Amino acid sequence: MKILVIQQKMIGDVLTSSILFKVIKDEIPNAELHYLINTHTFSVVDNNPFIDKFIYFTKEAESSKKELFKLAKSIRKEKFDVVIDVYSKLSSNIITLFSGAKTKISYHKFYTTSIYTHNVKRHKTASTKAGLAIENRLLLLEPLGIKIATAQPKIYLKEEEITNAKTFLEKNNIHLNKPIYMVSVLGSGLRKTYPFEYMAEVIDTIANQTKGSILFNYIPNQLTEAETVFNLCKPETKKHIKFDVFGKSLREFLAITSHCTAVIGNEGGAINMAKALNINTFAIFSPWIDTATWGTFESNHHINVHLKDYKPELYANKAEKEMKNESLELYKIFKPAFFTDKLKTFLN
Repeated sequence: MKILVIQQKMIGDVLTSSILFKVIKDEIPNAELHYLINTHTFSVVDNNPFIDKFIYFTKEAESSKKELFKLAKSIRKEKFDVVIDVYSKLSSNIITLFSGAKTKISYHKFYTTSIYTHNVKRHKTASTKAGLAIENRLLLLEPLGIKIATAQPKIYLKEEEITNAKTFLEKNNIHLNKPIYMVSVLGSGLRKTYPFEYMAEVIDTIANQTKGSILFNYIPNQLTEAETVFNLCKPETKKHIKFDVFGKSLREFLAITSHCTAVIGNEGGAINMAKALNINTFAIFSPWIDTATWGTFESNHHINVHLKDYKPELYANKAEKEMKNESLELYKIFKPAFFTDKLKTFLN
């Protein structure tokens, strides 16, 4: 059986959907599994032993109808038996429609039901600690006769990558026998970024409580914003921050993170990747992001904090997504004092 799984766009989505491959291989060992993803997301699924082949949704296919149909045509030539469209947007609708696969699976949407042979309705309430993002993806396997309640994403690093990261940290006077904290100081956008002055308070708490080494997770074009957060920290805190110690690629970041005690900060890709590396996490959710979906595997090792937990009256008769346009104002209300005790308990 030849199966194509489609998951475009964000790194966190691509990582989360990668759970499908091991589950399928466990049930159908001889299945040939292909993964259609955006090129920039490859690093989180590189070296995954359950994925046989990658197909890339390029920037050209994203911006050109001609290139999109060219990609769809090349996929049709692969003669897939099954297409599982997790992304379920116009581009993946077109690819699935022209795939020629006998079995086409995606989520139920009234305007795409004719494209798919199986239209799966999402659950609205999580039944396990895995959360809806994982549970609903696993529902897409039921048309194949595969029923499983939970699965956890995993990132597969090579031993060489882990060793190189260890050497890199030691060369920068970061000792692995002492706590190391990776701080996700910035979100993927302003509406997913905890206010800088509040994040500085969080970092002050980490430094004061642990005396450990603190690394910042940011990319080169976020340097100015990361420096702003750094400058807002107390002088004593700055002594613990190794500002210039970071991976030059996503794989290097992952390898460095694998040596950390915990990842703390804005909910998003870094938090999801840390969980997939079995690293402790403390996630500060944006006021408009749904914890039922993305607050995966919450436990003493994976803590989520959300404004709704402390000010439920603000969400009366509203879903989190309805608050997106109010996120910046809501962030101002969500002061670190709400969860400082919870953070200290986590650090202990």
